[in-house]
Amino acid sequence: MAEERLQKILSKAGYGSRRGCEKIIAAGRVAVNNEVAVLGSKADVTRDKISIDGQPIKALEPIVYIALNKPRGVLSTVKTTDERKTVRDLVDVPGHLYPVGRLDIDSEGLVLLTNDGELANRLTHPRYGHEKEYRVLVGRHPDSKQLESWRRGVVLSDGYRSSPTIVKMDSQSGKGVWLRVTMREGRKRQIREIGALIGLPVIKIVRIRIGNLYLGNLKPRQWRHLTSREVSSLVSFSKKSKKNKR
Repeated sequence: MAEERLQKILSKAGYGSRRGCEKIIAAGRVAVNNEVAVLGSKADVTRDKISIDGQPIKALEPIVYIALNKPRGVLSTVKTTDERKTVRDLVDVPGHLYPVGRLDIDSEGLVLLTNDGELANRLTHPRYGHEKEYRVLVGRHPDSKQLESWRRGVVLSDGYRSSPTIVKMDSQSGKGVWLRVTMREGRKRQIREIGALIGLPVIKIVRIRIGNLYLGNLKPRQWRHLTSREVSSLVSFSKKSKKNKR
């Protein structure tokens, strides 16, 4: 087996995203053949002894890709210090899995769970700008001025101006309206804050797409393994987007 970047090996072994593994290496916690590794180090898992904090790394896990429809009230994280459920509690699959594309506890919809740290990094890092699409239920019918403000960008409470966003009318729902919101960024509770600032109270958020992966007909709490075609398409898409961002 050829040598690979150390952060890539650690990520495959379930120690987090490639970026997170770079921090572990930079902290001097990783050794290759009993020598402290540095960023840029490479290794061959078939012949080199790799350890973290003096302990041999785990055997590489098979790569897993799972689509989950996260319901409201569930945290988009692996661990929590209280009794609330996490997305990991809903997926009965062994090994280390990490959520890609987090949603706040009140939001619903598509979350990708995987131990492919490299793909996770490409899909979540802001510089790649992957699209995420949402159905957003607002409490009143928006006027053209409100929609245009959202599309142009809104100055949030911390002074950050949101990037241009695609916002389209979807369907009527009582006194409210479902919107389709497509964005390339994802600051904490951004959709809810924008809605409040422009006078459109947000009642419900459902994410239906991450990149070229769709929620489809999964019901809340349901999950499924991605097909080999979906995995190939998602990996190819993420690499293409990376190239286009250079």
